[in-house]
Amino acid sequence: MKIVVTRPVAEDALAILRPRGEVIVGPADPPVPTADEVARMIKDADVVYTLPANPVTGDAIRRAERLRMIATMGTGYDNIDVGAAKERGIPVTFAPGILDETTADGAFALLLATARRLGEAERFLRAGKYRGWTPFMFTGQDVHHATLGIVGMGRIGRAVSRRARGFSMSILYHDARRNEDAERELSATFVADLDDLLARSDFVSLHVPLLAETRHLIDANRLRRMKPTAVLINTSRGPVVDEKALADALRQHVIAGAGLDVFEREPAVEPALLALENAVLLPHIASASERTRTRMAVRAAENIVAFLERKPLLDPVP
Repeated sequence: MKIVVTRPVAEDALAILRPRGEVIVGPADPPVPTADEVARMIKDADVVYTLPANPVTGDAIRRAERLRMIATMGTGYDNIDVGAAKERGIPVTFAPGILDETTADGAFALLLATARRLGEAERFLRAGKYRGWTPFMFTGQDVHHATLGIVGMGRIGRAVSRRARGFSMSILYHDARRNEDAERELSATFVADLDDLLARSDFVSLHVPLLAETRHLIDANRLRRMKPTAVLINTSRGPVVDEKALADALRQHVIAGAGLDVFEREPAVEPALLALENAVLLPHIASASERTRTRMAVRAAENIVAFLERKPLLDPVP
């Protein structure tokens, strides 16, 4: 049994797998392996343990003649060609639910940092430019008692909303379906029309999966629907936002700021965004606590063990 882990993961997870067969772990150093590199890595694997940024394409799946199972430690699986796996009867598992609270912490931290211009202010101080307090230095947006628009009231959207309640924020949400439990818990208001939510919100936080219908969900037209004082936060998937359009909107002050933890062509970042002080940019770390990343890694390993022991999979991709 050959189990290929595309990048190093927590030792707790590898310790679960090693008694089950030969475990091959991919290189630790960036850059992230390309689709061709992953295909070569897994060509003679029985089981593939992949990470969210590592693409497992249909071509790679078809060429891996021994392949029997694919597991990812991510809560999403858009990096895997699930259709190609299903054609061969290869099960795919993921790790939902584990990172929800940690990602919500990260999203709200990003919201606060962007609203209050913390990145700008720290760079200013470190550059030796601080000469003393003035009343209008780095004034930003109040978070307390503002209106938060949640796009996607799933587990993470709901967790972010709970944090927002501690700041006395009013909560609007848009989703494909109403979440009446969230409405009762959070006093959240359902907004059927996304453009209406964008127009009414002081902060907009994105929590949708990457699907055909959510790619560039936030484009130039949608950005123009937002308030000029509004802040956009994205900790979902990079391609949900048209980065070029966002850079233009930030440069022209169509909106006040944006906080991004994910990017359209990750790990590449739109160069125009890098030049903007009103963009807070993080390297995909919203779920990056040691405890959560370890739990994610272990869950993927547990799914592999369940498969090898012919038990029901814990988290099969539907």
